[in-house]
Amino acid sequence: MKKLALAGLLAVGLTGCSSEEPQVLNLYNWSEYMPQEVLDRFTEETGIQVVYTTYDSNEAMYARLKLLDDSAAYDLAVPSTYYVSKMRQEDLLLPIDRSKIEGFDNLDTELVNLDIDPENKFSVPYLWGTTGLAVDTADIEGEPVTAWEDLWEDRFDGRVMLTNDMREVFHVGLRVLGYSGNSTNPDEIEAAYEKLSELMPSVRTFNSDAPRMPYLEGETDVGMIWNGEAVMGKDTMESLEYVYPEEGIIAWLDSFVIPKNAKNPEAAHQFISFVLQPEISALISEEIGYATPNLAARDLLPDEVANNRASYPNATDMINAEFQTDIGDDALQIYAKYWEMLKSGR
Repeated sequence: MKKLALAGLLAVGLTGCSSEEPQVLNLYNWSEYMPQEVLDRFTEETGIQVVYTTYDSNEAMYARLKLLDDSAAYDLAVPSTYYVSKMRQEDLLLPIDRSKIEGFDNLDTELVNLDIDPENKFSVPYLWGTTGLAVDTADIEGEPVTAWEDLWEDRFDGRVMLTNDMREVFHVGLRVLGYSGNSTNPDEIEAAYEKLSELMPSVRTFNSDAPRMPYLEGETDVGMIWNGEAVMGKDTMESLEYVYPEEGIIAWLDSFVIPKNAKNPEAAHQFISFVLQPEISALISEEIGYATPNLAARDLLPDEVANNRASYPNATDMINAEFQTDIGDDALQIYAKYWEMLKSGR
């Protein structure tokens, strides 16, 4: 596997661009979410250097971009579904100039013009994926793990991993109780907190930097994982399986956005166009295991990638699937209160 881009690969600070300096694109993205080869080829083609900085949660990304100062002057960020809506409504984004974007028409029509950003005035889809169950079949004995609810079984005491993502973890608790993962009902959110509190003795760790690693290192045997991480993990450990839980998968779409205080929006548009090239989109999907919304790129994928259900779920896998939506600040504050209680009570 080619080396993945990690934070600080280019040991330079956040800088803008001027006629005296080489152009720089400051890309703020999830860990292990852009192959280094893509960054290198973009620089070779355009002369624009890429400074790649990472975050491990939408909340961390949002808090930094909301500063709107020079310490957070990123040219591109990659928020998940509901944060695109939140940031757009809070006037934290620059509009996308579609006249400067090539390849937008290759995108799956089912993943554009969504409620989070009508007409995609502020965002361009990058990758979509799911959060499901990881199971190390070499270490798990007894009945197969098929549902989120199975995580509460005593046999997994101290062996469970959860993503370090407030909305995702509460999504699991809500779905086990039969509620929507997008609930704004305070009673339902509290009930999910109580349910998750019962799980905490079994939770070994939270990880959103590289969720496959606790499984590969033998620290955990079962729990949550992003589908791309499961694909990468299986390359190393054949016994790591990705399972679509009976209660329904968590689905999400990550999109490029240009923060309002970007210093080089021109380079941001160039990078989006570069990634939208079918060859580049296919390379990304093949290397990091997530699904590309680029239909022209899907035609270029090898059969073993295109037919991998972990990356590209079928209709049965998506039964009961639920995309995360913007639930509003009032509900978010309720989640945040219980999230802090959940983690501090460990």
